[in-house]
Amino acid sequence: MDIKKLMSVALVAAAASAFSVSAKAADISGAGATFPYPIYAKWADAYKKETNNGLNYQSIGSGGGIKQIKAKTVTFGATDAPLKAEELNESGLVQFPMVMGGIVPVINLDGVKAGEVVIDGATLAKIFLGEIKVWNDAALVKLNPKVKLPSTAIAVVHRSDGSGTSFNFTNYLSKVSADWKSKVGENASVEWPTGLGAKGNEGVAATVAQTKGAIGYVEYAYAKQNNLTNTDMVNKDGKTVAPKMASFQAAAANADWSVPGYYQILTEQPGAESWPITAATFILMYKQPADKAASDEALKFFDWAFTKGDKMASELDYIPMPAKVVALIKKTWAADIK
Repeated sequence: MDIKKLMSVALVAAAASAFSVSAKAADISGAGATFPYPIYAKWADAYKKETNNGLNYQSIGSGGGIKQIKAKTVTFGATDAPLKAEELNESGLVQFPMVMGGIVPVINLDGVKAGEVVIDGATLAKIFLGEIKVWNDAALVKLNPKVKLPSTAIAVVHRSDGSGTSFNFTNYLSKVSADWKSKVGENASVEWPTGLGAKGNEGVAATVAQTKGAIGYVEYAYAKQNNLTNTDMVNKDGKTVAPKMASFQAAAANADWSVPGYYQILTEQPGAESWPITAATFILMYKQPADKAASDEALKFFDWAFTKGDKMASELDYIPMPAKVVALIKKTWAADIK
């Protein structure tokens, strides 16, 4: 075989190899919420080792995930701000919950350890409205009589991107503060009255860690992984609770997953042990996917995560979906995704 033919064969082989690798890498593609990224990354690593199939997940925020699935650039979108049944039907999408977790206030104060500072909803709303400006404000001192709070200025940190974490956080503030509800309201993106913007749970965690006097809000796994100082909170029943598996589970136990599209908001749930800012994170997929093979591969991954991923989720203080709910979700897959 002459040199030209050898080069031609080599180029064809290289092209085929590149296509095979890129096609396989794109088999399970998703984008969206940063809230579940730590557990999706952990699941993806274990799944890759077990099946040799990878997950390409872009942690870009719920707003970005919704845009990408609607643009059909990914196999699945992920959002912590669930879509209502009308929007799902209009877009030809199926929605199901994947895991639940807690959103926690995190602070950066010298000498203060996790759980030493307590905040209630009304005070948290005033901080994010810019009405409480220093850490030794009377409202915070009253809630924390045993803590020596400094006169340090409060640096509010919020999300700069369209965020399901922000949706749940502002939903909570709207429930506990009439002022917040009327002046700002709830949404994945709002006009923040004050503070610094940061992209993703990752960005908020990093900014709080770097900013003295800061307060922000992140999914609890980010607080743990970044050794951030979380606050405790006063819940709907007037009880002081810490962010932990039991308090997230107590709030999640109130969920009614029989509603269309599994639409659930889990903030400000009743119960003496309930964490007040608990949330679920959701997957969005097409009922009639353009690439059925890719859709089937994604469902295999989600099935594996439901079957084998609970322990990994619990280790990061996420709440796995109950077995009865998983059974309902699998029925939805069989009935709706063709």
